[in-house]
Amino acid sequence: MKVGVLTGGGDAPGLNAAIRAITRKSLSLGWDVLGIRRGWLGLIELETMPLDRDAVRGILPQGGTILGTSRTNPYQRPDGSRLVTGNLRKVGIDALIPIGGEDTLGVALKFSQEGVKLVAVPKTIDNDLSGTEYCVGFDTAVNEVVRALDRLHPTAAAHHRVMIVEVMGRDAGWVATLGGLAGGADVILAPGLPFTIEEVCARLRHRHQEGNRQFSILVVAEGATPPDLDTPIIQESSVDEFGHARLGGIGHLLAPQIEARTGYETRVTVLGH
Repeated sequence: MKVGVLTGGGDAPGLNAAIRAITRKSLSLGWDVLGIRRGWLGLIELETMPLDRDAVRGILPQGGTILGTSRTNPYQRPDGSRLVTGNLRKVGIDALIPIGGEDTLGVALKFSQEGVKLVAVPKTIDNDLSGTEYCVGFDTAVNEVVRALDRLHPTAAAHHRVMIVEVMGRDAGWVATLGGLAGGADVILAPGLPFTIEEVCARLRHRHQEGNRQFSILVVAEGATPPDLDTPIIQESSVDEFGHARLGGIGHLLAPQIEARTGYETRVTVLGH
């Protein structure tokens, strides 16, 4: 039995731990393991590396992915799906283990329907895959948000500021919601939960005036938008092979509005990769 492993989409904490676990378990069963470089692109261009105990030694706490990754969609490339299935046969892979999020596993589903034997491992800090409570990478992302809020609280208090923390998650609000709750945020804005800028300002005024608090921490998901905007804020208009634009900028949109309406000095911190 030969097993192929690939990581696709964004890198997330825990990818190397998953690669290591798959490799060690497969070897204990007497199976061969082949790593596919750069996600689905590695099965189009046939870039692979053997995975053995030496290859995965020491990678447990290491960030990123030793296999590399890409946002490649074989079904958006000429003969992409045919090249993938042909190369799987060429290198003798009996079963494939893709580690990825919505896009990577969406491609995996199509190949499964075409007869490719595979087991999918859900990975995404967004935590937006059904059938799992915590995807690989989500817990670490939430803890990073909590650590950031812990560090921002003292400076917000010292300067009597409103600190806006924009976090990743695309159009899912799990990172913002759980990170904000655990980190003691005063306001949390997430996709799918309608809000207006004036409602946010009213909440901040109430905290500062009646609650006798001279600072506030506001956590906003990158995909959150006020109802008067038709689409999420994007960094650039180009899209990847799955049709996604790069989100980001809602924090910098909110900051001047909040400062102008409340008079509270407002700063923005964007937590990214």
